[in-house]
Amino acid sequence: MQGTGQMLNEFKAFISRGNVLDLAVGVIIGAAFTAVVNSLVKDIITPVFGVFGGLPDFSSWTLTINGSQFNIGSFINAVLSFLIMASVLYWVVITPLNRLMDLRKVEAPQAVTRECPECLSKVPALARRCSFCPSVLDPVEPPASEAAEQAAEPLAPAREPQPASADRLRA
Repeated sequence: MQGTGQMLNEFKAFISRGNVLDLAVGVIIGAAFTAVVNSLVKDIITPVFGVFGGLPDFSSWTLTINGSQFNIGSFINAVLSFLIMASVLYWVVITPLNRLMDLRKVEAPQAVTRECPECLSKVPALARRCSFCPSVLDPVEPPASEAAEQAAEPLAPAREPQPASADRLRA
């Protein structure tokens, strides 16, 4: 009996995980979405094709060979349903979501590093000393983006030399 209680607790922990609940909600929403798209195909799209072909519903199309009946029309309805569901999903959900994600996307600045010539470890490109060994590194020009930022900043005005005052000369 004690093992049963532990199993129930583990099952409850499994069910209450976020992933299982998200999956359940996704399946339910997917089933509802499928019903809507199937209705769209059956009640609206297929009759539009029927205007041109004279048959509003393809499900009555059959092929009989040696007494075996092949429901070609039902297959055509299923293919149309799939194509419409895929296009609706792409144009209504995927494309706007991708655009939204592109707007929120922030590219992380790439870490600019170089190798220490003594210990071959990665150190920041602008470092003057290696952080892993006592090597002094050769100075490196800042990356083009930083150089452009520094060039865009106005330089501080040079200080003009002050005449020596009598108080300073006495000290």
